[in-house]
Amino acid sequence: MRGRDAPDVLLVGGGHNGLVCAAYLARAGLKVTVLERRGVVGGAAVTEEFHPGFRNSVASYTVSLLQPKVIAELDLHAHGLRIVQRRRNNFLPLPDGQYLLTGAGDTAAQVAKFSARDAQRLPQYEARLEAIADVLRALALQPPPNITDGGWWKALPELLRGARLGKRLHALDETLRQDLLDLFTISAAEYLDRWFESDPIKALFGFDGVVGNYASPYTPGSAYVLLHHVFGEVNGVKGAWGHAIGGMGAITQAMAASARAAGVTIRADAGVDEVLVEGGRAVGVRLHDGEELRARCVVANVNPKLLYQRLLRSEHVPAPMRERMAHWRCGSGTFRMNVALDRLPSFTALPGEGDHLTAGIILAPSLDYMDRAYLDAKAHGWSREPIVELLIPSTLDDSLAPPGQHVASLFCQHVAPELSDGRSWDDHREEVADLMIATVERYAPGFASSVLGRQIKSPLDLERDFGLVGGDIFHGALSLNQLFSARPALGQAGYRGAIPGLYLCGSGTHPGGGVTGAPGHNAAQVVIGDLR
Repeated sequence: MRGRDAPDVLLVGGGHNGLVCAAYLARAGLKVTVLERRGVVGGAAVTEEFHPGFRNSVASYTVSLLQPKVIAELDLHAHGLRIVQRRRNNFLPLPDGQYLLTGAGDTAAQVAKFSARDAQRLPQYEARLEAIADVLRALALQPPPNITDGGWWKALPELLRGARLGKRLHALDETLRQDLLDLFTISAAEYLDRWFESDPIKALFGFDGVVGNYASPYTPGSAYVLLHHVFGEVNGVKGAWGHAIGGMGAITQAMAASARAAGVTIRADAGVDEVLVEGGRAVGVRLHDGEELRARCVVANVNPKLLYQRLLRSEHVPAPMRERMAHWRCGSGTFRMNVALDRLPSFTALPGEGDHLTAGIILAPSLDYMDRAYLDAKAHGWSREPIVELLIPSTLDDSLAPPGQHVASLFCQHVAPELSDGRSWDDHREEVADLMIATVERYAPGFASSVLGRQIKSPLDLERDFGLVGGDIFHGALSLNQLFSARPALGQAGYRGAIPGLYLCGSGTHPGGGVTGAPGHNAAQVVIGDLR
């Protein structure tokens, strides 16, 4: 039985979407308890000291996709959040000593160094993507149409939602509607080849098609991953990228403060072993220490695969859902590092300090290079010539490192989520970390000698530490069969789980991964409506 002081909602997992969901639920008058396995809330969006005097975002590492509506409604700025924009968007140094630097109003001039035709086409390309992104931004903050069983009274809301979606899509002209279809189905390389001829601009945009995506830019569907990464904005500037002062943990600490101010109880070191089911309904949870808690409903902010395969007994999961999770594709191909530096790197292509060091520095000169990296990782376990994005947040935030010193994030692709032939990432993580450092060294001689300390997160580390199955930063691949009404499964697009009383609010639901807050926002509206 639920006690008089029992919560209305038990929320499993104190990552950013869980905190957002909890805050909205509490603001609606519900009694909410968040249960977090680790000693700190924030999930993969946390800031830690990884070397004496050096702090950085441990896993997620940059700001763009966080919903402005969530920032405003949860009053995150009042709870300490401050986001600054990068002075440049991206810096692509090339092996031959040339470079492409975007942002600050001179992207077209930079592109023209390689192709006048590409520079002329750039505004139309950006306008096309922006028009499509505007529609998808709006769709991100509402449940997609759901495939439901039952009578017309259950189907009617979904039909109305589908009609509203159709009206919004109809507002796009015929060319944009075709573009939208193509972006969901074709490869990033095919889409970019339609627009551009020079390798550097295709590499710079194509990188977004493999971020968190264990695939080649020539893989069908990778164009959508590219599109997913242009949804964002920073401080009202669409398509911009930024940095949270204090690291990504500053975002989740502000969310936690907002949730607590609304009355949410947050319990750290409270890992959940099992979601309890009685009479076919989720009624509570059992913690690692054996404590049982009861509530009107359970909301899970974990990878759907974790929920249905580890936190629920098999007999409580409907057979179609067991089959769906057996084929739920996870695995980002991501190898994450933080390094403490005694000085800034100097790139052969653009020596010395400058605004280019505030950008996302992409080390992958062409789409063919990215394709080879993927194929090599599939064959060997990791690419011997990997893709690395280097970010130096201390150029924007001097709170992260001692004076005159810096921290850098290395977001590396491609590595296999699981190694073949019985090999373990624990036996190869140092070797691959050395390779990533050496990759940066090729573009910025002296980088390796500037490293004072490093933190390594292999795919296995990301899974053990943050519950990212296969190191998957999206809680499930952003492929056509795992998107929109099929995320995480047909019939569950509305954030209601496979059994009554169970809800999902994590990145494994619509609209997917990234530090957005959108799944938490959307799920909260559904729970509020149901409990009322």
